[in-house]
Amino acid sequence: MPFNHNDFYHPLLLRQVPQGARTALDVGCGTGKLARRLAVRGLSVTGVDVSTRVLDIARAIGPDGIEYRHEDGREATGRYDFITCVAALHHMPADAMAALRERLNPGGVLAVLGLGHPRSAEEWVKWGVLGPPVNLAARFAVHVGERLGGDPVLPPPPMKAEMPSMTEIRRDSAAQLPGRKIRILLFWRYLMTYRQAPRVPLSGN
Repeated sequence: MPFNHNDFYHPLLLRQVPQGARTALDVGCGTGKLARRLAVRGLSVTGVDVSTRVLDIARAIGPDGIEYRHEDGREATGRYDFITCVAALHHMPADAMAALRERLNPGGVLAVLGLGHPRSAEEWVKWGVLGPPVNLAARFAVHVGERLGGDPVLPPPPMKAEMPSMTEIRRDSAAQLPGRKIRILLFWRYLMTYRQAPRVPLSGN
């Protein structure tokens, strides 16, 4: 009974797109589902992933307007108004957040949907107490929907079991993304958002 926790939070991530955004980078894009949703909103989208298998699937699905690259998120080039990183940050070195920050245009937004080991009371309650029963209900609902609709299930990208604690995530992100905000979600996920300072116009003499 598949239920993709990352896909569930795509609408939340899409709400973080800054007004007037034109370009987006999806780090750890997998088979491109979020990249396609960003493209539907009119953004020029680049997706990067270290797995050639999922990139081949993403390219086969299309559309042709999305650029997919086989590279690590820290190697990405260019500047973007919106950067997403879904369940990929714990695959990357601790300094990856600073590298992604450098790829933001002034006023751009970085939105991370991440995983970490719980440390605070809120994390233990949401992930250890509330998460399992809600997850079971969601899995059942998805199972019923798939039986009725017959939609194909795409293979998941490679996963990594090891991940940092939320204490480490808070510490490292505070140093690399000053002013970032972290929100604890259900389904063992957190949302971290960071907005790059806007360009200050030069005053005339």
